[in-house]
Amino acid sequence: MHLLITGGAGFIGSNLARLALTNGHQVTVIDDLSTGYEENVAGLDIALIRDSILSPEAMARAVRGVDSVVHLAALGSVPRSIKDPMATHAANATGTLSVLEAARAAGVGHVLVASSSSVYGLNPALPKSEREWVRPMSPYAVTKLATEQYPLAYQQSYGMESVAFRFFNVYGPRQRAGHVYAAVIPTFIDALLNGQPLPINGDGSNSRDFTYVGTVCRVLLDACERRVSHPEPVNLAFGTNTALTELVEMIESASGLKAEVVHREPRPGDVKHSQADNAVLRSLFPDISPVPLERGLAETVTWFKEMQ
Repeated sequence: MHLLITGGAGFIGSNLARLALTNGHQVTVIDDLSTGYEENVAGLDIALIRDSILSPEAMARAVRGVDSVVHLAALGSVPRSIKDPMATHAANATGTLSVLEAARAAGVGHVLVASSSSVYGLNPALPKSEREWVRPMSPYAVTKLATEQYPLAYQQSYGMESVAFRFFNVYGPRQRAGHVYAAVIPTFIDALLNGQPLPINGDGSNSRDFTYVGTVCRVLLDACERRVSHPEPVNLAFGTNTALTELVEMIESASGLKAEVVHREPRPGDVKHSQADNAVLRSLFPDISPVPLERGLAETVTWFKEMQ
């Protein structure tokens, strides 16, 4: 199988590229390296196209001879989207349309896309099922709603097979800290290992359904290998619910270090609680077992220590 990974030099994409290669597949990556890192894929036997998914010419090259596309390229971060909504819309909404059009023109009939649990927004239901109402709270969340709805519309309009996965706080090795839009787990681990206080936005009661990147990549690759398609969005998480205060304790345990915590003002657009109903995911991928948070955090801490 020949797999195209958009954003493949990023955190999730580079982990997926490694897994696909290990399983004997051919991999092409397109990444403009605006948020990805070339060292994430250094030494891998892949074709790397250093260009934007918004370039029709680059996308036409990228999809040539491909069996499936995994579309991960995006501008992440709620705060970034609040600061610059136009850039987020261009990369995430228009970018998804660009990928789908390139795939359609090349006759690539199978596309997976990465949406986000942020689309649920103001909906307070826990756990959150795919048929719950959505109410995005940020420009980022709106663009992710477009990201998932475009391929579902392409199913109906063009017969394209697809799955729109709603990711829930994916974490693991190769997720970088040290920048203003870094996710919570790498931010906490990096601060702890460098003797700095862990910054918590709010009182620490916010909770998330953390999902290890290795588990996410196994689902994505299995979806490509079996050419899975589904007419509605699919939560890609396993129904856990961990408060940030609990997360701090678990990272302390994984690292063997004691953390100092500093509380900051809550961020605009942040969802208070997030937890997936995973019934649809388990029906589509019954053989996937999630990596427990304790083990995933231990492996992530080990990676950060090796990077120091």
